[in-house]
Amino acid sequence: MAGILYTNRAGPVSIERGCVSVETELSWCECLYQAKAAELILYGRALGLSHSEAEDVLQETFVALLQRAQPPTQPEHYCVRSFRNRALNCRRGLWRRLTRELESRRWFERSPDETPRERVAMRCLAELPMEQREVIVLKIWHEYTFEEMGELLELSPNTVAGRYRYGLQKIRARLKGATYERMESLGETVAFLEAAAPVGEA
Repeated sequence: MAGILYTNRAGPVSIERGCVSVETELSWCECLYQAKAAELILYGRALGLSHSEAEDVLQETFVALLQRAQPPTQPEHYCVRSFRNRALNCRRGLWRRLTRELESRRWFERSPDETPRERVAMRCLAELPMEQREVIVLKIWHEYTFEEMGELLELSPNTVAGRYRYGLQKIRARLKGATYERMESLGETVAFLEAAAPVGEA
């Protein structure tokens, strides 16, 4: 994975899968937001939040990050963990839970360039149980390994890999026939349809 530049008040920070070195000058938190915001909204949806709740949690997460003078050692992983903790706390609220029950299953606001096939793919993902949605989003959009997911979720890599594979099997079952044939051309959008790599290769 190519390195991503974040910055802090002391100068630029180069991030590459957890490696931090000082060498830039823009706001590291702003760069992190630009790189991760959309993926974190999707992660919040995978955890069962409404779209607006996920946006609220995203804002809370970055308000807290802005209070740091320096970026954490692993900015992307720290950001995902912080977002997850806040998202789970959000889900425990009764009124938020009732609001979530009333909202239709919607992951992202529809964009003008969204295709019907992309909507089908995301709908299939949305219909999975939360624990399966979560690992698929972490694996595909956040590029977590099974070992990294296991550490985040406090589960064994084998358990995480099992949830991932089982979720993919369910998606395949829902996309069989003509719909699945049409979606094969989507490329990265439905890359999660490919079989999971063995745990040792993750």
